[in-house]
Amino acid sequence: MRRIIVVGAGAAGLAAAETLRREGFDGALTLVGDEPTPPYDRPPLSKQILAGTWDFDRASLRPPDHYGQLGVELRTGSPATGLDRGRRTLLLGADERLGFDGLIVATGVTPRRLPFGHDLDGVHVLRSDLDAARLRAALGATSRVVVIGAGFLGMEVAAAARGMGLDVLVVDPLPAPMVRQFGPEVGARIAELHRDHGVVLHTGVSLKDFLRTGSRVTGVLLSDGSVHEADCVLVAIGAVPDVEWLRSSGVALGDGIECDEYCQAGPGVYAAGDVASWPSRRYARRMRLEHRMNATEQGTAAARNLLHGNIEAFDPVPYFWSDQYDVKLQAHGVFPADAELVMTDGSLADSRFVVLYREAGRTVGVLGWNRSKQVREHRSRLLDDFLPISLPGGAT
Repeated sequence: MRRIIVVGAGAAGLAAAETLRREGFDGALTLVGDEPTPPYDRPPLSKQILAGTWDFDRASLRPPDHYGQLGVELRTGSPATGLDRGRRTLLLGADERLGFDGLIVATGVTPRRLPFGHDLDGVHVLRSDLDAARLRAALGATSRVVVIGAGFLGMEVAAAARGMGLDVLVVDPLPAPMVRQFGPEVGARIAELHRDHGVVLHTGVSLKDFLRTGSRVTGVLLSDGSVHEADCVLVAIGAVPDVEWLRSSGVALGDGIECDEYCQAGPGVYAAGDVASWPSRRYARRMRLEHRMNATEQGTAAARNLLHGNIEAFDPVPYFWSDQYDVKLQAHGVFPADAELVMTDGSLADSRFVVLYREAGRTVGVLGWNRSKQVREHRSRLLDDFLPISLPGGAT
């Protein structure tokens, strides 16, 4: 294997490139990214960078000279537009073709958009550093912001905007914030946190239309008939895997790129990070995670398996976190909608607690609310309770 290309210059792609060099690959190595910026960290975009406590350079994952020292050709501003697996050729832009012996796809996700309104000035999404720059400028020039979507991103931006002294309205069709992530009980506690900080929550309703003057948004019309003025709106309704450029490639696509347990999507082709799904024996389900730590871990695993021949199945205990006001949420494992919740180290009414999520008699998730030390201790339950479970088709 003399030439490897990593597509996607984010945390997963960078981890893959660095792992290849660390594991002894001395051939040609190219890291391709569609954004003009070298690899940077995305979690601070909705927190420190948006709030203005960090400048954008601080989110950079490596200093500028790192890639030359690593012997990596960094190609920024070069979107992948096609893949010919048979010829092992990657298409960049309109007509540039790069041959490879091995390929790791780490193109991540793109923001899910509404079917209307994104052409209006003042309507934002947040995924890239450029998105964050536009949104930060908009927040600095307004007193009222509406956030459509009460997931991780929406609630982190709501907290940052309240910290800037803005009036914040959050809209979501579900009954409480972050219900999909942690269920109704914890969702109600998160709602209480934000209401205590002055956020107005409109749950159980959806966006019906934008109000506008010319090409600029001036407010929102909700499904309950209420109207709310705002000249800055963030649409934070989730994300979709960035796989459109692979539609004609023959790579299996479902919820992202469908890999096997070694992160392999086909001969010489691997995937990692937000774009990749894989079968987990630990949780007996196919998984795709949009979490920062998973990006690094899976990028490392994909690189090692590509280079050394599928030496280790990828089956981690997921870890992710969220900072909102003075609360740090830390989560290990998975959080099924029908899980049994067991409180420990406090209660939901407290400012510090840990809650265990139980499924089929075993602990599958641990959530800590300002309990860093205790949540790490409870994490051992996820490992102690792990038993390999048969997957559909007889795999284990």
